[in-house]
Amino acid sequence: MAGRLVPALAAVAGPVVLFLALIVLTDGAGSGLAAWWATLGIATAAALWWGRRRTWPARFVPFLPVVVAAALTASVCLPTVPTARRYPTDLPFVATQHWSLATGSRVAVYHYPPANDGARHPVPFVYLNGGPVRGISVLDHRFLQLLARQGYDVYAYEQAGGGRSDLLPMDQYTISRSVRDLAAFVDRLGKGRVDILGFSSGGVVLTRALADPRVAARLHRAVIAEPGPMDGPTAHITGHTGRESARGLAPTMTGPRSTRIPRYAVAFGLLQLGLLAPDSGLIGQAEGDNAFTAADLGSDTASGYCARDAHRIPVEDTEQNFSFSAAASLRVQETIKDSASIAPRLRHSRTPAMLMVAECSSQVRQWATAILAKDPALQRTQYMPGVGHHMWNGLDDNNNRAAATVTAFLEDRPAPRPNYPTRSEIPTFLRDHK
Repeated sequence: MAGRLVPALAAVAGPVVLFLALIVLTDGAGSGLAAWWATLGIATAAALWWGRRRTWPARFVPFLPVVVAAALTASVCLPTVPTARRYPTDLPFVATQHWSLATGSRVAVYHYPPANDGARHPVPFVYLNGGPVRGISVLDHRFLQLLARQGYDVYAYEQAGGGRSDLLPMDQYTISRSVRDLAAFVDRLGKGRVDILGFSSGGVVLTRALADPRVAARLHRAVIAEPGPMDGPTAHITGHTGRESARGLAPTMTGPRSTRIPRYAVAFGLLQLGLLAPDSGLIGQAEGDNAFTAADLGSDTASGYCARDAHRIPVEDTEQNFSFSAAASLRVQETIKDSASIAPRLRHSRTPAMLMVAECSSQVRQWATAILAKDPALQRTQYMPGVGHHMWNGLDDNNNRAAATVTAFLEDRPAPRPNYPTRSEIPTFLRDHK
């Protein structure tokens, strides 16, 4: 039995491996059909050669693995979700506006006007979410509502390609485009200088904006929360992260997964390995966005929480609101890795800024400390205990603590926590693996 089964499996695996190799070589041309037809032709020729000396009934035996392999690989070429962009439905608690920016981007905008009868902050507040190309989660919307209840005029927009914002051609997803979109958004808002909170990759956009005097002139105060790498040199830094996160400890996320479907498992897998370009011909941008689900993020969501919270991680988003573009996000990250150092320009920054770092951060610590070391206008660093990368997460009083930290800086009040780490404390902070 084993003597027959192993060769049969090898006969099926051979064409499958060949197909995957041709997917990479052809960059998924024609939704994978170019690789499929080539694989079928080569496998058929091999089956004819293998059965050339057999009698007629036996000559068909080598074709059985070809048929099986053809059926398996054909599933990679067939879309199972719409290939035209299917945007999330509108949220029931906030209106979705669409603004056309001077850069050509058309973005989804959300506005939470001040919701209290007391003192109102005179400077508009803008939120830049992470992703890079991702919709704003319901959990983040709740945090923005909290700020509005404290007298802030809150605006948020989903960066081009994310959430309900219109898609861009794949080659236009760059970190420099994200910075230009930020400047164009503030101009379109038309209320003068603004306060900005940039979270995760949104913090990267904000950091690079601070290094550009033309964009920084539009900013009043800046809060950089849990940033990613700001440029090529920073992206290549290796180092440690914060205290243990819930990655690998939290229960497996439930829900539908596109990565259980052969087409998207192959596409996202090869994309993640760097074997397919973000604009490959295997799946289009719109189809990839439609297919990707929250469960596909797997342990990435758990990495945003402390290990102690592994069994009580909140549901961050609804299935109807979730949106993530893996290909566009990877494209933006590649442009960051390929960019030159912004440190010389960041040293001339004059916009008052604050850095927020989480105790259980899943981000490399040097990404944050590089900003602290290079930006002379960075006035405060707030080390947030008891939280992971997603600092305002609805657990305990974490939203209130994060809001108190942000608003104290924006209003130039004393910080609720010690200024830590300072620039002089960076070596000790890194050495102690804080």
